[in-house]
Amino acid sequence: MRNVLFHLPAYLYLLMIVCACQNENSSVDLPAGFELDERFQMELIASEPLVADPVDMCIDGKGRMFVVEMHGYPLDLSGSGKVKLLADTDGDGIMDQHTVFADSLILPTGIMAWKKGILVTDPPHVLYLEDTDGDGKADKRKVILTGFARSNPQHNVNSPRYGLDNWIYLGHEPAVTTVMFTEELGDKGSEIHFPFLPEGPQLPVNAGGRSIRFKPDGSGLERLASRTQFGHATDKWGERFLINNNNHLIHEVLPARYLGKNPFFPISNVTQSVSDHGNAAEVYPITDNPEHQLLTDIGVMTSACGITPYLGGAFPEPFDQVVFTAEPVSNLVHADILRDKGATFTGSQLYTRNEFLRSRDAWFRPVNMYLGPDGALYLLDYHRKIIEHPEWMADEVTQSGALYEGTDKGRIYRISPKGAEKASSAQSIDLEQFTDQALIEKLSDSNHWWRSNAQRILVERNPNPLPGELVELAGNASQPLGRLHALWTLHGLGKLHAEQVKEAFQDPEAGVRKNALKLAEFFPEKLVAWNLELRAMVDDPDPKVRFQLVNTLSTISEEWAFATRMAVLKKDMDDEWVQIAVLAAPLGNQENILEELISGYRADQSGYNEMIEKAARMQAARDGFGEVQKVISPLVQPTSSIIGWEPFFIKGMASGLQNSLPTGSRWENLQKEIILNLPLISSIPLKNAFIDLVTLGPIPEMSAQKQIVNQAFEITLNTSAKEEERLVWLRIMGLFMPEKASEELKVLIQPQEPVRLQQEVLSYLSKAAEGGYADFLMERWNGLSPEVRNAAVGSLLNSQSRIHALLDGLEQGTVLPSHIPWGNTVFLMNQKDPAIRDKARALLVPSESEREDVIRSFQASLELEGVPEKGLLVYENNCSICHQMTEERGELYGPDLASLRNRRYESILKDILDPNLSIADGYDLWQIDLTNGETVQGIISHETTTAIEVVQAGGLTRTISRSEISSMQALAVSGMAQGLENQISVEEMADLLAFIKRGL
Repeated sequence: MRNVLFHLPAYLYLLMIVCACQNENSSVDLPAGFELDERFQMELIASEPLVADPVDMCIDGKGRMFVVEMHGYPLDLSGSGKVKLLADTDGDGIMDQHTVFADSLILPTGIMAWKKGILVTDPPHVLYLEDTDGDGKADKRKVILTGFARSNPQHNVNSPRYGLDNWIYLGHEPAVTTVMFTEELGDKGSEIHFPFLPEGPQLPVNAGGRSIRFKPDGSGLERLASRTQFGHATDKWGERFLINNNNHLIHEVLPARYLGKNPFFPISNVTQSVSDHGNAAEVYPITDNPEHQLLTDIGVMTSACGITPYLGGAFPEPFDQVVFTAEPVSNLVHADILRDKGATFTGSQLYTRNEFLRSRDAWFRPVNMYLGPDGALYLLDYHRKIIEHPEWMADEVTQSGALYEGTDKGRIYRISPKGAEKASSAQSIDLEQFTDQALIEKLSDSNHWWRSNAQRILVERNPNPLPGELVELAGNASQPLGRLHALWTLHGLGKLHAEQVKEAFQDPEAGVRKNALKLAEFFPEKLVAWNLELRAMVDDPDPKVRFQLVNTLSTISEEWAFATRMAVLKKDMDDEWVQIAVLAAPLGNQENILEELISGYRADQSGYNEMIEKAARMQAARDGFGEVQKVISPLVQPTSSIIGWEPFFIKGMASGLQNSLPTGSRWENLQKEIILNLPLISSIPLKNAFIDLVTLGPIPEMSAQKQIVNQAFEITLNTSAKEEERLVWLRIMGLFMPEKASEELKVLIQPQEPVRLQQEVLSYLSKAAEGGYADFLMERWNGLSPEVRNAAVGSLLNSQSRIHALLDGLEQGTVLPSHIPWGNTVFLMNQKDPAIRDKARALLVPSESEREDVIRSFQASLELEGVPEKGLLVYENNCSICHQMTEERGELYGPDLASLRNRRYESILKDILDPNLSIADGYDLWQIDLTNGETVQGIISHETTTAIEVVQAGGLTRTISRSEISSMQALAVSGMAQGLENQISVEEMADLLAFIKRGL
């Protein structure tokens, strides 16, 4: 059968595989220790010794599987990296032969098929490797691009990807500043350039830390608008997605070509975090005894990489809308479903408290994914004991020799729908042998692998004469993906005609219409002439098309183009990205934007306020202080009627003047006028906006200063006044920073006062008090509520003397490790100053338990195979009164026990038997004394301006008004009582541990 398949055309071969996917009798056993969505199956197709340390792969147009091996991670620069060519010689779908295609690579990070070879990122270079004599080894090696920094490998240039627009995109971000390994990884890079073109295009040193796109022949080299860590990808319409260690889903909304057109409206951020479950999103591993290092953030996204939208066309719904992310520290693959949201997207977890794929094996390290010609998802498992970089480890681990345990191991898995045929050899594919017509047919394939490779090869081949089938497909509205790729293929060949683009404006598919607008920019003279067609697109039903319309029209300076952009703005006023796109356009007639916004102002539509602030910022930056004064002076008068837009207008003006600070008598006079009128202005938002403005420069001496300060002091201390009034008057007092206020305001740091007021008072005291501030905080520490305490920690990190005071508080037991938020913990434990770094690590890492004898007596439970079903009974009898096990069981008092699943068995055992050893962040036990003499103990779950919510043992929730509180104090003990060892046996502990780790 294999011989027959070998002689079939590749597209028929793949058709047979797709048909075989319907075979329900074909099954693949899930490898031991894995949990996978039940709709899928997973098979191991390559493993050590055939492959080791895989970080990226590709299947080229001939069906050959290339794998990049990065053996040098994290510190070995000896040139141990390789590219291997894997082969399946017996047709069973499992790779059984390898050839070292290229070696002597330093820290290779990515690969892509290109022409007759491959492109490999191996900083500082992008290399082209080709086998010219057919022996399976690259005998041609050429540096295509160079200059990239070689720093921490997970931050280096990576992941070459062929774009819909026929450019090659590279993932890249700034060189990471290393504290402890500067000799190995302190390289900052040089100018990015083509070494074979001395006079060719060049980018700044290390591309300024931004991602880039290029053309390997040297005809194009550009910086992109954003950066990404390890991985980036596009969806089927070319929308680009990025990633960061703790942010697993980022959309690049505004491309670089639309930036810099308006010098008075600089844009610092062009990306949108689209996860609706936040950055550092919670993840749900099942790892047995996970390997976590000193600064590993546990239970959340901390190593997100290999972002991959599913575009293979073989998975069931809704996976055509799903984006996968690898999370190697937590030994899982996360999945989000992507939905449109205006100009961008929102990503929601596909599973509830679960993951697409997760493993009990602590060495399972998924780092990347690849969509194959069969529509399957290929998963690369780096398979190392330690995945974190030593910069984030304890010194003893770095020096232990464990950094390279597993460097001889690695796995590649293939995930396909359940019932699909097992992996089969794809080596009969040879797109180079396809006719032009066969490649054009593949431009409409449901699998992106075929569409992208067919487009790339057609552009490389540059057929002459131009196939009529390609022109026909470019006009075929019934084949949206085929039409999309046909249009971009024609563009890549230099054979795209304006009328083909104009026709695509009317395509039924929004993704095609948006791309047609992008392509229209290559015909600027036609763009100007297409005013009727483009103005009609204001009413396009898709917001992404309307957003692109604004961007495309920013490339021309016609009055009708400005009017059209404003029309889209009014339709999509609440979309922040439309606002930015309108203001990013060249100035032209933009002097009318503010006037139009104010004349058409709608108080019920918040987008107007946001846009007025942005437009005012732009106008102030353009016109300077003189013009700003003319429009602001009338608003200073207390008799002015306030419509609602004024505070946003003033805030925008203040922001726009920051880079050209006003000076001179005119400015001082305006400051004085504003300050004198502040007490008379009734609108608090307007007061705050004016304070933003006057604090752009030093506050001048004023005769009425003392009177204003006394009034501000009186209102700030007045507990009967509204919180917003007290906050704004505290700011007014801060204009003059009177010395006596620093001492008298300290009375406001008490639980009866609103949280925000306490936080702002701390900010005031922190700036006003050079000495004694840290001592004051330590004196009040145990009475600071959680949110106030977080602000206090932050204020102690802005100088070395205050950091030492915080560490002294830790050493003396006043401050507990649980009081310091995780981000601040990482900051302290990774300081450049070794005295601070070493002391912080010593104090913030849990020390030996005073209950070591008790813990030792239960060590045997770690060797037993617990039974989760029995553990459920132990939990219900002993733990459920204080701990939930997800929302289904138990009372919410202490931490949800399901959150412990990502910890080692030994760590969970210690937490259970010595709860005081490591109190979880946010679970301090508080004693609250009330004015009526009652004392309440519990955990603070929420706090507001007027009240705190306390959860008591048994799950009872109580809301306490701040006015009822006499005092409150954080106790240096856990809310969980000791003594569980007297109630359960070693066997029952083993069962409880199994239940906590695995659930039911």
